[in-house]
Amino acid sequence: MANFAKPSAPRFSVEVYQNEFLPEGGRDVHAIVTVTATGGASATRTAVADGTAAVVLMVDCSGSMEYPAEKMRGAREATAAAVDTLRDGTAFAVIAGTHVAKEVYPGQGRLAVADATTRAQAKEALRGLTAGGGTAIGTWLRLADGLLRGSTAAIRHGILLTDGRNEHEEPAVLRATLDACAGRFTCDARGVGTDWDVKEVTGIANALLGSADIVADPAHLAEDFTRMMENVMGKEVADVALRLWTPVGVEIQYVKQVAPALQDLTGRRTDSGPRAGDYPTGSWGDESREYHVCVRVPTAIVGQEMLAARTTLVLPGAAGQPATVLAQGLVRAVWTNDLAASTAINAQVAHYTGQAELAEAIQQGLEARKMGDVGGATAKLGRAVQLASSSGNADTARLLSKVVDVVDAVAGTVRLKAKVADADEMTLDTRSTQTVRVKKT
Repeated sequence: MANFAKPSAPRFSVEVYQNEFLPEGGRDVHAIVTVTATGGASATRTAVADGTAAVVLMVDCSGSMEYPAEKMRGAREATAAAVDTLRDGTAFAVIAGTHVAKEVYPGQGRLAVADATTRAQAKEALRGLTAGGGTAIGTWLRLADGLLRGSTAAIRHGILLTDGRNEHEEPAVLRATLDACAGRFTCDARGVGTDWDVKEVTGIANALLGSADIVADPAHLAEDFTRMMENVMGKEVADVALRLWTPVGVEIQYVKQVAPALQDLTGRRTDSGPRAGDYPTGSWGDESREYHVCVRVPTAIVGQEMLAARTTLVLPGAAGQPATVLAQGLVRAVWTNDLAASTAINAQVAHYTGQAELAEAIQQGLEARKMGDVGGATAKLGRAVQLASSSGNADTARLLSKVVDVVDAVAGTVRLKAKVADADEMTLDTRSTQTVRVKKT
């Protein structure tokens, strides 16, 4: 394991967990790559330099936000709480989103710089937010993108709140907007209440490398927004990429983030050199994430070994400039006739393969339940209960227990509940991709 770091920046490390042994004829190599950033300014609670972050808050102000009135009131209070959490020197703006996007503060196509005065002005402007109109989320994101592109801040982030479906915009328009914004800023997305679409909100967050969640009760919005903004204020390095280099003859099967949440990065690759490609990981503070890398190597005879891939964490350089290497690790392949060695599954690989299956089982089970397929829903959600139990995913197990009656968690024996609250079903669906780390032994 190698480490590289800039002074005053977090120190990155990469660890690779795998079973490098393959049987004769074996070709698929799996590895869990753990990336950890420590020792940055946020870890020591020192102030980050002015102008390092820019944040745009997008608040749904469509007509449905007035029913019940607590939603609009909760949105105003939550946005005010987020503004209060901004560090001095952070550039920021607030957008009201309906079927069009409007600048609430500071206006005139610019960002304000956070200090006591601008925070007070922004909170005063929020008092004027009222509900009315439709929902076209792409317009909100395009305005946020325009505002953030005018900033020189390294950390560029959006926070988006909606309570409904994107009914006043074609899905293709939102998709094109997300494609255009990807890589320019990251974004957390939240759905308040139960009338929004889980796939839309999670799709926004996934495309923009952010988090997605439900806030069923508007009374909890301020707490959630404060926590989100605190997380953004802890980011110190932006646009970090996981670079994967492979030798001739090696094929990349997939690259997925598996902790703290599942996110498939395979299709996000950009070429960065001969046999090398970069996968975006977004912005980092003091934190740890894990990635599942699977590559297919050429066949080889017993006793042969090879470097299957080199994983490097990099900060891409400006045009014509080399990337800054932050850390790197190696993925190996060794062919053996030792059956015990070649058939053993690495604990980390097995765990995250199970977490991916857990998320898939939940999503398929909920879809079957919506379609009236009782047998299919029972089987899939029973398997999810079994996987949550065996992996120690207590939060997911608790959410599953609100959708099914658990007869035997170890065996995965369940009965579908006759009545399930919309909030409970949507919470399980939204959080199905959140994972737990490997149990410490």
